[in-house]
Amino acid sequence: MGQEYLGWDAIICSVHKVIRPFYYHLLITSLESEPWRELSPDLADVIGPLLDDLAAEIIEAIASEIPEYQRPLEGSFGRGVHRGVGEALSLFVALIRDADAARRMGREVYVELGRGELSQGRTLDALLSAYRIGARVAWRSMAAAVIEAGVDRATMGQLAESVFAYIDELSADSAEGFAVAQSELREIRLQRRLEVVSALLRPDPPSLEDLQSISRAADWRLPERAAPMVCHETDLAEITRHLPVDVISAPVDGFGCLMITDPDGPGRLRQLRVAAGEMPVVLGTTDEVRNLADSWTLAKLAFSAAGSGRIPSGGLIRVDEHLVDLVVFRSRDLIGHLDRRYLAPLKDLTPKSRQRLTETAISYIDHQGNAVEMARELHIHPQSARYRMARLRELLGEGLDDPEARFAIELSLRGARDAGP
Repeated sequence: MGQEYLGWDAIICSVHKVIRPFYYHLLITSLESEPWRELSPDLADVIGPLLDDLAAEIIEAIASEIPEYQRPLEGSFGRGVHRGVGEALSLFVALIRDADAARRMGREVYVELGRGELSQGRTLDALLSAYRIGARVAWRSMAAAVIEAGVDRATMGQLAESVFAYIDELSADSAEGFAVAQSELREIRLQRRLEVVSALLRPDPPSLEDLQSISRAADWRLPERAAPMVCHETDLAEITRHLPVDVISAPVDGFGCLMITDPDGPGRLRQLRVAAGEMPVVLGTTDEVRNLADSWTLAKLAFSAAGSGRIPSGGLIRVDEHLVDLVVFRSRDLIGHLDRRYLAPLKDLTPKSRQRLTETAISYIDHQGNAVEMARELHIHPQSARYRMARLRELLGEGLDDPEARFAIELSLRGARDAGP
């Protein structure tokens, strides 16, 4: 180093070298043992007189080294810091005197400190750093005092282990408080967001002012327009995780519901497709936020239709692109009557022939009888398309040329196609 340590600094430096091997042992044993039980209660009389000055020194070090604590230690914040440091030191000395009695003292202080960090909008890192600084400062003062008292090397090692094991316990208590507070906050947020989503999906939603109020309570900005998106409830968390914070979600009616703001905005559909992946997801129609009940009903209907194979499934499905299919799916009983009236001649065909002519008839209607376009869509030769058209006319008569009959036949054909062979 080019410079000799003098006085107590030299002694403390030597002590650190002696006890360094104990640090590695500490990492393994600190949470599984109570090393202070091995210390003589007489050490408490050596350390006890240091506490007042030591508390002030620790608080000063914390305030100077941790940005989050670089503020006047006043009010509830200041009282909390002073209390935490003071009780930590007092409890450590008490553990040396009588471990069993001291264990009954309040760990609640450090659990509450962890909770307080979350309520103040801080991470746990600052508090844990404060504990480490406190341990460093405390050990430096305690080491000087016990050396002056003539304590042997083995006891020094046990004291060092005890200090840092104790800090590990305080850290664990605060981490527990932080985690519990996080869980409680998450439950509150989920409940408030469920209230928002449920209110938006009601046939008789609250007033716009009330919707804005419950949205603020859920920390969500109420948009002018939105679209509900439905998924399996078990997929809800995974899909939500891949979407930005302006999308809120909640389980509703046995489904997962995500409220999509600005669904027609730039890049939004791509964002939704990426989030969905191969999971079945249906995006409802976009409407004003007080008119989303019908969109939610349609989205659930489309989700059921996709689940039964009536519309393509896997990945993002848009209700807007399948409205006719949904009419057919929702009116299955009525479609059955049309089927019996207009498609009866197809029933006597083999399943393969019936499926082939069903696809041909739909293509005929879609392309207004253009054989070339039909052939391209069906991947057949135009002449084959014309042959199939002739076969359809033979079976169905002139119904394909009558507007009303053609519409009824189209509905029946779509229902027959979706139902399969």
